Amino acid sequence: MNRRELFGSLTSGLKNDKPHKSAEVLRPPYNKDDSLFLQECHKCEAKCADICEENIIKIAEDATPYLSFDMSGCTFCDECASVCEFGVLELENRDNINANIDISVSACISWHDVMCFSCKDPCLENAIVFQGLFKPVIDMSKCTACGFCISRCPVSAIEVEFKQ
Repeated sequence: MNRRELFGSLTSGLKNDKPHKSAEVLRPPYNKDDSLFLQECHKCEAKCADICEENIIKIAEDATPYLSFDMSGCTFCDECASVCEFGVLELENRDNINANIDISVSACISWHDVMCFSCKDPCLENAIVFQGLFKPVIDMSKCTACGFCISRCPVSAIEVEFKQ
């Protein structure tokens, strides 16, 4: 366990695991129709959250699953879709997570001449590229919005923007 993981685990209890008071929440990547979450998920016993190997699927007060990238990201392992009994998550609907990930230039320490590769190292798709030695940018043609970079940023400079 490295220092970042140690301090992240110590502060994880301080973070709020409930989604923001917004109509927009990040859903698992195997869905086709958002309305199915409200129609079907209340019938379920949250098997998708229980089976998630990265523990990023949380259950909201309305009994629907959402993604929380506070500690990890999505590996697209297919397990949540394989246990969904009500057709909300299906393997044939596998797609990238419905969000854009963006690096805040004003908050990112690399953009302010501090050598930091915290976001690049965990990126499974090599979607974070550096312009010169500093200045990381996200190559949206490669980014799956998996979220691994978000929890690794020491200054919380990585933002999630919902796709419309």
